[in-house]
Amino acid sequence: MITGKVRMFKSVLMAATTAFTMLSCGKQALTVSEADPWKNKDLIVKSISKTRFLDKTYNVNDFGAVADGKTLNTLAFEKAIKACAQNGGGKVLIPDGKYVTGAIHLENNVNLHLDDHAEVLFSIDPKEYPIVHTSFEGTELMNYSPLIYAKNKTNIAITGKGTLNGQADATNWWIWSGGKDYGWKKGIPSQNDPQNRAVLIDMAEKGVPVKERNFGEGRYLRPNFMEFFECSTVLVKDVTIINAPFWILHPLKSNDIIIDGVTVNSHGPNNDGCDPEYSQNVLIKNCTFNTGDDCIAIKAGRDGDGRRVAIPSKNIIVQNCKMIDGHGGVVIGSEISAGVNTVFVEDCVMDSPNLDRAIRIKTNSKRGGVIENVFVRNLEVGTVKECVLKLNMFYNVYGSQTGNFIPTIRNISLENINVKNGGKYGVWAEGYEQSPVENITLKNVVIQKVDSAHLLKNVKNIQFINTYINEKKVE
Repeated sequence: MITGKVRMFKSVLMAATTAFTMLSCGKQALTVSEADPWKNKDLIVKSISKTRFLDKTYNVNDFGAVADGKTLNTLAFEKAIKACAQNGGGKVLIPDGKYVTGAIHLENNVNLHLDDHAEVLFSIDPKEYPIVHTSFEGTELMNYSPLIYAKNKTNIAITGKGTLNGQADATNWWIWSGGKDYGWKKGIPSQNDPQNRAVLIDMAEKGVPVKERNFGEGRYLRPNFMEFFECSTVLVKDVTIINAPFWILHPLKSNDIIIDGVTVNSHGPNNDGCDPEYSQNVLIKNCTFNTGDDCIAIKAGRDGDGRRVAIPSKNIIVQNCKMIDGHGGVVIGSEISAGVNTVFVEDCVMDSPNLDRAIRIKTNSKRGGVIENVFVRNLEVGTVKECVLKLNMFYNVYGSQTGNFIPTIRNISLENINVKNGGKYGVWAEGYEQSPVENITLKNVVIQKVDSAHLLKNVKNIQFINTYINEKKVE
């Protein structure tokens, strides 16, 4: 539980952040050095509540689990988790070995811990994942349970150096994406995920209540891997996650989340590594992301559903992470309608010929949203394919993306960035005439081997301070 002092502290922090936002959006925007927003980052980190568990252990083998890589252990895992929670909490231990299971649902005060050589193999049978209240690409619905799921829980964790294996590949979950690269080339019929995605979005735009947005069997909308829905005080530490059906780490409407030392290696469709959505006070540190989509993508709901929920994602901190393959290293959007603010990224390494961008913000006039106060420093970037920084108000997938919700992007700062192979553009920023991308600062940035310094359209107040592109100082 959060103490009164911590609540008071968070209120002070929120007021300070609001004050900074008001100052930075005035007629004369404050520079990074004048406002020193990094002090706010330190306050946010200190304010995040930490998990604590009783010193009790519940071995899943004592509840009937069999580590033979064949036996379905869903019930044994459920019994162990419930026994742990009913006795005040503690550690549910998964010893070395291979354990097959369906959905795992966590309870309050439970630390699900994997031994170093433990591997959890998630069933590829959709029937092993009951229908729950969840989300698909920023739209809430009733759909297959995430592989690991917690709703309205507090003080929960998944720890240990074992492996969580979703077993997704081109023969099962991934073919639901409808993409030709997953199944079509192997002669396996592609499913109709895109059609059902459109049905879901239409329901949300028409205001159909979430409990009436019933999907599941025959609908082919893939489940998230790990979702914390309306949870608080959550830790995910040291585990390796592979072969995910869909989005991988998904805090949704949750607060006080720490993701530490996690390795994500999954190259399927929409395999984002970590997607904090409608969430606040999230710390992602010491992680490695090697993904089929964005490494980290901060979300805030899609279109009308995002505006209905109206909870911005904020106070998101990324530290000391490594990004390998992916559409972007740290990304904000495209499900962004409730807005994102106060994001800090520092001390990260990004490098792969299959990494498209380092830092990216993507939205459009259907998504809308206010994205502001994003601060990045101390990046070592080896190779990116397209650009180092991309700020795009015209992101366009899944048909027409034109609407009446003009987005806002402002107050973006990059400092102490070194890029060896910058791709096509150093900075690519496109805004609207009535809503330009505003207040971009690049300070002590060196970008080498890039085709063009920048592509700018409707950009207001961009500053290059001691910044060199292709060994030429940008004035």
